[in-house]
Amino acid sequence: MSKLNSDSLTLLIQRMSKSEKRHFKLMASRHASGDGKFIRLFDHIASSGRNVSRSERESATGISNQQWPNQKAFLYNYLLHCLHVLNSSSSIELSLADLLSQSRILYDKCLYRDCLCLIDKAKKIAHHSDQFILLMELLHLEKSAISHTIASSHQEIVKASAFNSRDVVRRIETENRLQDLSIRLNTFYLQTGFIRHRNELARVKKIFRDNFLSYNEKKLDFAVRVHLLQSLTGYYFFVQDFRLGLSSAKRYVALFEDQPEKIFIHTEAYIRALNSLLVALNKFNALTEFESVHRRLIALKRDPKIVLTENINLNLFKAIYIHEINRHFMKGEFRSGTRIVGKLENELDRFIPLLDHHSVLLFYYKIACLYFGADQYKRSLHWLNRIIHAKDISVREDLHAFARILALICDWELGNERIAEAHVRSLYRFLMKKGDLTAYNKLILEFLRRLPGYLSRKKLQQLFIDLREKLIPLTKKKFEKRAFYYFDIITWLDSKITKMTMEEIVKSRVRNTKIY
Repeated sequence: MSKLNSDSLTLLIQRMSKSEKRHFKLMASRHASGDGKFIRLFDHIASSGRNVSRSERESATGISNQQWPNQKAFLYNYLLHCLHVLNSSSSIELSLADLLSQSRILYDKCLYRDCLCLIDKAKKIAHHSDQFILLMELLHLEKSAISHTIASSHQEIVKASAFNSRDVVRRIETENRLQDLSIRLNTFYLQTGFIRHRNELARVKKIFRDNFLSYNEKKLDFAVRVHLLQSLTGYYFFVQDFRLGLSSAKRYVALFEDQPEKIFIHTEAYIRALNSLLVALNKFNALTEFESVHRRLIALKRDPKIVLTENINLNLFKAIYIHEINRHFMKGEFRSGTRIVGKLENELDRFIPLLDHHSVLLFYYKIACLYFGADQYKRSLHWLNRIIHAKDISVREDLHAFARILALICDWELGNERIAEAHVRSLYRFLMKKGDLTAYNKLILEFLRRLPGYLSRKKLQQLFIDLREKLIPLTKKKFEKRAFYYFDIITWLDSKITKMTMEEIVKSRVRNTKIY
């Protein structure tokens, strides 16, 4: 532990809430011995928000370079202890872990009957909260304790414990298998986005077949059904079967809302369920239901029964704001939508260090599209360039490709024709390298290559009309329609042909569209 990375200590202190820092200071002041150097180290990092450099260690904290590793390790361990004590009453997992530890202490003291009483209490909590891994450990300790108190009256307990162990093992194996499937699909998606061709579809189907078993959903317990519906929904989205994806997402949400107490136990999974349903409703432009589900998501932040850990806050931030942007897209409110970005940027600064790279790229792209729809092309380019110049382009290759396409259109809108022409060649090489030269991309590249040469309004108008006629059939093709999920190019072309803004066209479409 003396080799602890100082950044880990700094990040842990930065993640602590005001109440957690106050709790630490109270505990530390009671138990600090000697000169309390670890408290001064905490105060310095908490106030400065950064790691302590080697040159300022002794002057800022009174800790010499020789003492530094031990003081740092002691502070880190003590912080974790304080956080455990503070949060154990609100965390089922921590409470169960404490009961398991207490049961083990009683067992080691040969107080077997007391150990069994405590285990029985812990088992009921574990069953109710679907904590099967901890339940398995409790059952293992229970068998050891029973072996020391064996009597004729315990025969039924022995049989029940053996049966419960086998049942829990089956549940854990099923849950693990479905969890692995979900992770495998998600890993594939994070690299490529929606499937692009038959080979990728075959790979996804193979992953699904190899890891999915047929289950009678009604006979599965709650936790396993959560993983089942999460895997099914993710798979349907990946293969672009949004009709089945919508059906699965509705069952996913209903699973929680039929048992509301589970929402407070598995809050993160419930957020994922609502997010999945919002994704599906967005694809069908089901605005009324979308807004209703979105309000339920926002309401979680105000629910006093929800324990808002940093992790839950992060998941809520991602889901609420991504779908807030989607709501503006669906309603055609691009200009009013850009007003939320100012507020969003402040929160992004706070959450970006916590967000995974995929989520950051998704935010950048959504914001760029919002500005594009509002005809603010310079602002759109600002956000697109954050994607284009990202160091890691192995995550969401699709977003990198479409960010470059949209950036070229922004360049043309801004009159940067020479820049756009050079970038067309660069984009062609990028798409070739990524194996993403679809029919859609070829049409767009040809269109962008010819665009600077068309100066007269009549010829330019015809160019827009020709591209639109060629693109419309692709909206129905299995491996081409994915492109239209990233950028509504048809609406952009309509705006050029009709001389209306994208906002006017989408709003008109919303007024005349029936819910699916």
